[in-house]
Amino acid sequence: MRPVLVYTLSRIGIFAVTLLVLWLLGLQNPLALIAVSFLISGIASYVLLSKQRDAVSERISNKIDQPKPQDD
Repeated sequence: MRPVLVYTLSRIGIFAVTLLVLWLLGLQNPLALIAVSFLISGIASYVLLSKQRDAVSERISNKIDQPKPQDD
């Protein structure tokens, strides 16, 4: 659960920082502010969070590959 939590909180943090920076730079239209922040933070997350994304992927893959207990 920890890698998923770290990745999710990191994504939210990058989005919040991007939102704040764009707002401070003068982007006042709420729809445009959210859309541009979403786009920029998505690209930044893709570049900056590759290690965390790999950890989440490995965690999910391990969970899927575990054999399920048989109910007889």
